[in-house]
Amino acid sequence: MAAPATLDRIEPKPMSARSTFLLRFGSTVVLWSVALGIIFSGYEIAFFALIALFGLLTLWEFYGMLDAKGLPNFKVTAMVCGAVMLCGSFYYFSEVGPAHSYDFEMAVLLFFLLTVFTRQMFDSLRDDAPLKTMAYTLFGLLYVLWLYNFMTKIVYVVPRAADGRVTGQFYVLYLIAVTKFSDMGAYLTGSVIGRHKLVPHISPKKTWEGLAGALVFSLLASWGLFKIMPGHLSALNATHATVLGLLLGFAAVVGDLAESIIKRSTGVKDSGNLLPGIGGALDLIDSLLFTAPLLFFYMRLVIRVP
Repeated sequence: MAAPATLDRIEPKPMSARSTFLLRFGSTVVLWSVALGIIFSGYEIAFFALIALFGLLTLWEFYGMLDAKGLPNFKVTAMVCGAVMLCGSFYYFSEVGPAHSYDFEMAVLLFFLLTVFTRQMFDSLRDDAPLKTMAYTLFGLLYVLWLYNFMTKIVYVVPRAADGRVTGQFYVLYLIAVTKFSDMGAYLTGSVIGRHKLVPHISPKKTWEGLAGALVFSLLASWGLFKIMPGHLSALNATHATVLGLLLGFAAVVGDLAESIIKRSTGVKDSGNLLPGIGGALDLIDSLLFTAPLLFFYMRLVIRVP
């Protein structure tokens, strides 16, 4: 008897590099336009809701990546502690002041550490499994949420205006623009003239030419914003704009590579599929996880914003 006929499957053609870039660029513009619109609206609670939503979604994606690899973690415990950290940090920064916010954050981290150890006591001991579970859980909160929360800190580390309005949103705009221009510069330069691999064992497509492009683009973005908004970025001068342009550009590349390490270790291509052309929420903010704390500490320790 003849074998039954089979229908040929038509595999979808992969998108070209240009199509991928346009889709990614469009998603980025739309998302950050919405984010900045909320920030500049003056409704601080709306800004907090945006930060909390992206923060918790990113943390969930991170633990989802661990789950895909079968790596043990206390996801629910981390999500609860993460929500407490975000809410408390926002309250203390906006209503009380930075000093008490730092104390609250340390208290939450201590509480989280104790909670993870207590949670582990109710699970059976299997060689080094308890240590791995606690390590993966703690790393997720620190890498994703603790670093991401510096976005809130940047808004409130700058003194309010005389009428009580927040003014730090302009530094968030500066942060996002310089970081994303670094990402764009790395992608465009690497795609066009990239020849020499940067770290092929982590990300085969990253090149030294792309790194140079990232630094050039981020430096131009830093200078451009400093020239366009000198009054809103009054804490900066030309030297700060130059140094930050280079530092943030480099940190953005490191942040992108840091997520690549995690994705390669867990065997996933993207952290999620929420955003067309980008992937998940973590794929969107991976660079900001490193640039946000860098800008914050530069403002505190070098510029010494009061």
